Amino acid sequence: MRSLLLSGAALLLAASTPALAAPAAPSATGIDAGQIESIVRAITDDSFEGRAPGTRGEERTIAWLTDALGKLGLEPGGPDGQWTQPVPLLHTQLGAPERLGVSFGAQFTPMALGQDIYLSTLQPRDKAVIDNAEMVFVGYGVTAPERGWDDYKGVDLKGKVAVFLVNDPDFEAQTGEPVQDRFGGRTMTYYGRWIYKFEEAARHGAIGALIVHDTPGAGYGWNVVQSPGGENYDMVRPADRITSVALQGWLHGDAATALFTAAGLDLAVLRARARSSDFRPVPLKGARFSAAIPVTREVVQSRNVLAKITGAKRPDEVVMLGAHWDAYGEGKPDAEGRKYRAGANDDGIGVAALLEMGRLFKAAPRPDRTIVFGFWSAEERGLLGSETYAANPVYPMEKTVANLTVDVLQTAGAARDVILIGKGQNTLEDDLARFAAKQGRTITPDAAPERGLFYRADHFPLAKRGVPVLLMMGLAGGADLVVGGRAAGEKWVSDYTGNCYHQACDAWSPDWNLDGAVMDMELVRSMATELANSDRWPQWKPGSEFKDIRERTNPPR
Repeated sequence: MRSLLLSGAALLLAASTPALAAPAAPSATGIDAGQIESIVRAITDDSFEGRAPGTRGEERTIAWLTDALGKLGLEPGGPDGQWTQPVPLLHTQLGAPERLGVSFGAQFTPMALGQDIYLSTLQPRDKAVIDNAEMVFVGYGVTAPERGWDDYKGVDLKGKVAVFLVNDPDFEAQTGEPVQDRFGGRTMTYYGRWIYKFEEAARHGAIGALIVHDTPGAGYGWNVVQSPGGENYDMVRPADRITSVALQGWLHGDAATALFTAAGLDLAVLRARARSSDFRPVPLKGARFSAAIPVTREVVQSRNVLAKITGAKRPDEVVMLGAHWDAYGEGKPDAEGRKYRAGANDDGIGVAALLEMGRLFKAAPRPDRTIVFGFWSAEERGLLGSETYAANPVYPMEKTVANLTVDVLQTAGAARDVILIGKGQNTLEDDLARFAAKQGRTITPDAAPERGLFYRADHFPLAKRGVPVLLMMGLAGGADLVVGGRAAGEKWVSDYTGNCYHQACDAWSPDWNLDGAVMDMELVRSMATELANSDRWPQWKPGSEFKDIRERTNPPR
């Protein structure tokens, strides 16, 4: 296995791997592109088998990371002075349905799994069963009292299947409608995310939850919906916290239209009605949903890795840096015979960024506040490593100053701007703009906020607990590259997401130009340095769905 060796101030690759020449001594004052590339090449080596949770590849990754962190001189940051935090995962896989469809009286209409409907389960049972359950359309499935919105209106969903639309109630708003911009317009809020809708249906007692798919609202086609093939992951939960939803998933748009028509309803009319705060749930008259699907399940043992530099003056106040160590493991060989989906950019580059920052922070005077480095497991399985941490924090959320996350950076060269994800959420964006200006760069908001990238990375579980967060990610629109401009930046995003995202070709390349990525990393390091040596607490901005959560914990600060 490849390991990192510390020689003086230099973090170098072991001589036992001659294929990777050791870089020159890294910069003592800034993030070193040579170091980033060397680290990425090391952790994407085939010996790590794609770094999937619960595999031999994980064991090797954890050993490699903890060894590297120790040689940097960082302290173990996990529970009880350990390097790691346990992340037990429930892994489920649906089999072939024994029964799946909708009845109207004596007429049973089967549904084709993967074509008409996509399903998975987060219950630890050997069979997912829903027997002749009523179906209720609940609009967008949103309960947002701070916005004066409640799609449920007290409806009893116990033992019933909730059906709802994707995205926010104002996503399709027409000019002049009262709902226009009530949820941020085209910028998705947490209420638009499928995970929120499933959880909210469970809070109302539903036994099943189905989202009507449409590509504009979801941000991706039906092919993406069905790609997991009935597989799902969740945290291992106590019996009293297991979701009530036996099956969750999506209805294909055509299948949904046919279903509503059979129930005497016009889905297009109901779409418009659901954009009003006066909307009330609508039963699908006569419709009864049934499913009996065998489930293969197992508990997978995984781990987060945590390191820290203890603060000199206020060690109980924490500035957290985050990246995820996991990738997609082994898959089918591609055209070049590569079978390991090792995620060089997603998120090998984030792991490398944190190690480089750790090297530099350790060489600097001890900060006033504690700096924690979180390397999360199971991001690719639904942010489950960071969610496990947020549910079982080693450092209290009310004393966590901020979380700054690095996950996928563009590798096409220097840029004139930096892409902001989550515009208007909190004051960290103002810090980002200030430090970007010192680099001679401007801020460009996320080009497609309706995709909800703000809710799809490892900072988000901490945001849900009120911690101000910032995500540095290169997938939110093309940067204005110094060579080639915006068009070149968009081409990089398109090429990466269309060809290599979550595929074996997400690999290090000698064509990488890390000038822009290093500038982005330096922005994160500058923000962390300032926060770690001040008494300032970033704040959520008015209108953020997380502002009230943070304010409820104000007294400890």
